[in-house]
Amino acid sequence: MKEKVIIIGGGYGGLVTAALLAKEGHHVTVFEKNAIVGGGLQCFQRKGNSFETGMHILGGLRKGGSLNKIFTHLGILDKIEIKDVDKDCMDELHYMNEGRSFRIAEGRKTFVESLAKEFPHQRENLENYVNAMYTLSNEIDLYYLRPNTKDLFTSNGELLIAADKFIAQYIDDPNLRNILAYMNPLYCGVAGHTPAYVHILLNVLYINGPCRMVGGSQQIADALVEVIEENGGTVYSNTPVTHICVENREIQYITAKNGKQYTADRYISAIHPCHLFTLVSEGAFPRAYMSRLDSIPNSYSAFTVYITLKENSIEYINHTCYCQESYSDTWQYNNSDTTDWPRGFMYMTPPYKEQGKYARTLLITAPMQYSAVEKWSDSCVGHRGEEYEKWKATCAGKLISRAERILPGLKDCIKEIYTSSPLTIRDYYNTKQGAMYGFLKDCEQPLLSQVPIYTKIKNLLLTGQNIYLHGICGVPLTAINTAEAIVGENIIIGKINENYKTIES
Repeated sequence: MKEKVIIIGGGYGGLVTAALLAKEGHHVTVFEKNAIVGGGLQCFQRKGNSFETGMHILGGLRKGGSLNKIFTHLGILDKIEIKDVDKDCMDELHYMNEGRSFRIAEGRKTFVESLAKEFPHQRENLENYVNAMYTLSNEIDLYYLRPNTKDLFTSNGELLIAADKFIAQYIDDPNLRNILAYMNPLYCGVAGHTPAYVHILLNVLYINGPCRMVGGSQQIADALVEVIEENGGTVYSNTPVTHICVENREIQYITAKNGKQYTADRYISAIHPCHLFTLVSEGAFPRAYMSRLDSIPNSYSAFTVYITLKENSIEYINHTCYCQESYSDTWQYNNSDTTDWPRGFMYMTPPYKEQGKYARTLLITAPMQYSAVEKWSDSCVGHRGEEYEKWKATCAGKLISRAERILPGLKDCIKEIYTSSPLTIRDYYNTKQGAMYGFLKDCEQPLLSQVPIYTKIKNLLLTGQNIYLHGICGVPLTAINTAEAIVGENIIIGKINENYKTIES
């Protein structure tokens, strides 16, 4: 008989894990604290416009991509609407002090060519760099949904060196080195610490071709809920778990906000591990284990301005734009303080159904340290005070002024503005210090920053962005690992590939 499984947290990781297990015949129940499920997939509505809160750029959804295969297996690929970005410019980079811009093309050869045009003396180095990324990514079976034969940390040692060191092995032009790390805001890159595999896997994912959600990524969350419910599972929103009763290193039951107790054979936590510790019975975890996880640094957070544009004011841009003051800022986001914020930012015009020539909304987001909002850390949503609101308005003004250097006349195109800060991310995503990507991966301390799916509690597993890999593709791969701990190693991977072959043939 299939086991009953309770999943704590209805974010992206919790929903994918639940959908995979439900499809395997397990009776799954998901508990989510927010009124809307989805975590980083959540969108909010304002006057007819939908705004993304986290999942802005999607890799792996093109034909043959890992996420395409996973969504095909779950039967949700035809329930979401996606749009490919411009092939000749998947990303546009602006270095404002230098007055230079670069248009980065998708595709292995064209990616090299788009940069070799600007750095002709680095063409061969660029080719070697890209070839090395593809070769090394091919060593990670899970990334390509192959039967898992070895752990990431038994792979080629080059995957585990610092990302900046990896780039420098192939590229000797210092400016180009920094340019090649332009995706740092997507994984909180820190010089000397971020492992090369994080840089490699994300870059290969997007070089193969990124996509966008048309109308918002909430549709992914809604489609996953459908899969869970169609297979006999239940998803409770607005129902946080308030206590996890543990005796003899085994969960006996969980208590939800509604006062009811729920039992299962297995339990999976899809929330930040440090928040999990606040829910369990005293003594459930060894103090050393809790101290180790509590000591892991978290990735930095972000401040975002969501703009409703006046009609026919700014043309729709079908790619993402990254802006920095100078090349050297690429590795400095983690050092940014309130005096020099923002060192850089990212902006985009999200697509809507029947997208025309002009954009409806504009999103501008910049990495931000949690220390910028720590003085209001004891406050809650809607009750942070006038000083906080003034501070947000000041931050929004700084971002808009910086963006206007690339988009002249932007201020005159704005109809309405909404903002979010690291506190918003902390409270809505239930993540420590508003960390965008959970625990910070550190090649200097690989065992410290990697958290296994198995815990010291016999019937408790972990999933989500703090475990193994983060992001639109990394979280589902982690979910497969967690689900296969219950159904059997390589069972789900085998079915994903078999189903995809059947559909393709």
